[in-house]
Amino acid sequence: MTNPPAGPDRFSLVVVSGGTSDPSSTRMLADRVAARVTALASEREKQVTVAVIDLREIATEISTALVSQLVGPGLEKAIATLARADGIVAATPVYNAAVSGLFTSFVDVLDKDLIIAKPTVLAATAGTARHALVVDEQMRALFAYLRALTVPTSVFAAPEDWSDGALGQRIDRAALELLFLMESGFAQRVKDQSWHSYQHEYGSRAGAEDSIDLDSDLMRLATGGAAG
Repeated sequence: MTNPPAGPDRFSLVVVSGGTSDPSSTRMLADRVAARVTALASEREKQVTVAVIDLREIATEISTALVSQLVGPGLEKAIATLARADGIVAATPVYNAAVSGLFTSFVDVLDKDLIIAKPTVLAATAGTARHALVVDEQMRALFAYLRALTVPTSVFAAPEDWSDGALGQRIDRAALELLFLMESGFAQRVKDQSWHSYQHEYGSRAGAEDSIDLDSDLMRLATGGAAG
């Protein structure tokens, strides 16, 4: 069944999980955030459709794309899903005080225009609370490079946090911030009214192609016509 199109009261939320185990605490955390966004939207008589990109399922395609630039069907579907997203929940495990290699590899193969201005919740899990700052020091910088709009509240969970009510409070706060930003239509306004002001050196899967001058001499030559 095809999901209904996004509109003023209908939003597409995409969960990107870098967890490698099954079950995965990283996926569990991301799902909790997404479920809270959905519940809050329902309270406001709005609908959120959730899609999940589980990176462990396309890990081989990600590594292939890194070394050969060949994009497999699973990765292509993930990219298309992100392109349609109104909001994102991005979650990664933390290893050795750093974002996981699988997660950063996925970001490396994305078109750098893909998630410009898209509202995003940043989340991470780790075996110790000593890794808590990785979310704001590394993930926030990574998504700033992608020019996404990260919400003020990040979400981190070490083993002891799962039974702490403070984690639920942070999830609530992050979910509400994300919902407010999705409702504002900020990302679409940027695309409609300010897209030309961004640097698009590497092309775009997210809409920069709309600004290509198809009537230029170069484009006429490329399509077999004659230059003016």
